[in-house]
Amino acid sequence: MNLNEIDIHKELKKYFGFNQFKGLQEQVIKSIITRNNTFVIMPTGGGKSLCYQLPALIQEGTAIVVSPLIALMKNQVDAIRSLSSENGIAHVLNSSLTKTEINQVKKDITSGVTKLLYVAPESLTKEEYVEFLQNVKISFVAIDEAHCISEWGHDFRPEYRNLKAIIKLIGDVPVIGLTATATPKVQEDILKNLDMSDAVTFKASFNRPNLFYEVRTKTKNIESDIIRFIKQHKGKSGIIYCLSRKKVEEIAEVLQVNGISAVPYHAGLDAKTRAKHQDMFLMEDVDVVVATIAFGMGIDKPDVRFVIHHDIPKSLESYYQETGRGGRDGGEGHCLAYYSYKDVEKLEKFMSGKPVAEQEIGFALLQEVVAYAETSMSRRKFLLHYFGEEFDSETGEGADMDDNVRNPKTKIEAQDQVKLLLEIVRDTKHLYKSKEICFTLIGRVNAMIKAHRTDSQTFFGKGSKFEERYWMALIRQVLVAGLLTKDIETYGILKVSEKGHEFIKNPTSFMMSEDHEYNEAEDDAIVTASKAGGTADEALMAMLRELRKKVAKKLGVPPFVVFQDPSLEDMALKYPITIDELTNTHGVGEGKAKKYGKEFVDLIERYVEDNDIIRPDDLVVKSTGANSANKLYIIQNIDRKLSLEDIAKAKGFTMDNLLKEMEQIVYSGTKLNISYWVNEILDEEQQEEIHDYFMESESDKIEDALKEFDGDYDIEELRLMRIKFISEVAN
Repeated sequence: MNLNEIDIHKELKKYFGFNQFKGLQEQVIKSIITRNNTFVIMPTGGGKSLCYQLPALIQEGTAIVVSPLIALMKNQVDAIRSLSSENGIAHVLNSSLTKTEINQVKKDITSGVTKLLYVAPESLTKEEYVEFLQNVKISFVAIDEAHCISEWGHDFRPEYRNLKAIIKLIGDVPVIGLTATATPKVQEDILKNLDMSDAVTFKASFNRPNLFYEVRTKTKNIESDIIRFIKQHKGKSGIIYCLSRKKVEEIAEVLQVNGISAVPYHAGLDAKTRAKHQDMFLMEDVDVVVATIAFGMGIDKPDVRFVIHHDIPKSLESYYQETGRGGRDGGEGHCLAYYSYKDVEKLEKFMSGKPVAEQEIGFALLQEVVAYAETSMSRRKFLLHYFGEEFDSETGEGADMDDNVRNPKTKIEAQDQVKLLLEIVRDTKHLYKSKEICFTLIGRVNAMIKAHRTDSQTFFGKGSKFEERYWMALIRQVLVAGLLTKDIETYGILKVSEKGHEFIKNPTSFMMSEDHEYNEAEDDAIVTASKAGGTADEALMAMLRELRKKVAKKLGVPPFVVFQDPSLEDMALKYPITIDELTNTHGVGEGKAKKYGKEFVDLIERYVEDNDIIRPDDLVVKSTGANSANKLYIIQNIDRKLSLEDIAKAKGFTMDNLLKEMEQIVYSGTKLNISYWVNEILDEEQQEEIHDYFMESESDKIEDALKEFDGDYDIEELRLMRIKFISEVAN
């Protein structure tokens, strides 16, 4: 078809009712109509589908659209049918059709009614379909979600690999590949695999200036933090992504219990429930969807105001896709991710069962996510660099929309170190990835360094006065500055760029900011809200300690028996002024609140009045029933004198977990009579010795007790005795 013969603006108005094209659409459509192989990289919401829908509608023959998502195909077919009086204008061809329906599809294609035929890659491999398509007029083949071809794409589908051969069978037709996210590596893969190195490539900017990027440390108190965040965005729509179905259910439940309208969404729910929950979100019957990545494919809600990642995703492409569901209408979109290196280790463990090639790719992609989370440079600049795009963090649109830019870390001059780094990459002959370069700098040997005899070079260990973390951070920033590049063919191997060689000859100032350190909270003590968001009121804390000492003295018990430190910290953060509110502070159950609470809440109430304190109403995070069910089970079965090993087994706990649960029970004021168990392992004299120790001790810390008894008792024995002691003396 000759481009001059048609007015594509008129056709756009006729079919879609728009007066003008968006972004690159017009150029792409012209390229398709003139039968060029075309490659389109356009972020979600950029109007990708119109790029192949309009040319299909105005050209002779049928366009084949390959798409991996059945739900999306159905949506698009419905949308196109609504533009025409002919129902057969668009069809889906997949395994869900009956024989009669398949015949109808073939009939509509043969008679020239069908302009768009949506197929899953699997359907295209069927011989009967290929044979049929060879004998009808095909205008072009569009491959949507083209990143599925690449193992480096975030959504690899092996069946996409066969597309090139099948298209060749169908005939000499132009091919259009489209994707919403692709790094330079994936782009190269797509062109290679579709054998269209001659394709005209169109790439829109990946910058979403209205999105605010933020990464926070993931602490034990993440639920309170999320609830507080959502309450600050009251009535706004948001999505929370979790990696496991179990976590999705848990978080949705915690939100509901705390008065936030939320529903879960994951592949384990039946189709009816999933559809219902999606509709509730679209129709604004609920504010928040808690989901695995199964959610959002094809969700087109323009006013999602926040996207929270409870768990860090497996790749930056996934992260970009998922955060990209926020602020599609150009309004505010807050992207908040919680990060802890523990999660990364979990993902690595999860990958270790996969084939080696897949593992390598998985690890490399994960390291990019780690780099993004830990970097203290502009997150937007970092993200766009990952997608092969330059961004000026001074003048670029949306430059101040991220936590690192708003709270910059101090920068230090690193000119000499950059020069040394570039020289080492050059002198090790461009053989190494970041890790080996760091090892060479700090003088650490591994198998690869040994094999290349790098450890015998004069420059080995030349950067040892800085640690590995420093060099890793510097490599990331030097990459983004374009002095180093990562080789696309052998992904991850560092090379010095022309700009880098220039720097070695004429070094200039290079200001580097150090990476964030995300220190997670210790495991043994549950972190109170004070550690996560606010900090405890020091003045009140001192008064509460004083009161605790007085009460303990009167009762003749050590202070920790009355309330533990984390409980006091939580009181100094939440200011509870009734016994009921006191039970919502950390480690304080009803029994304990009734027994010791009166004097404490009276003191807090006086303090609040005297100091005109506004009490936070959003810090009281109620927990869900799952925990209480476990506690009830433990209490009942200890009453029945059941063996602790059996109780742990029945709940799938380790002994350590069971003891943690029991400690929480007694510390919050409920009695547990475990004498029957302790008597089996410790005689009367031993029990008395440990009891007296706790009675006179300033602290109930197990480490202190271990030191005191110097190997006479093991941790488990001491923990059991501490439970017995608190139960008898405090409760």
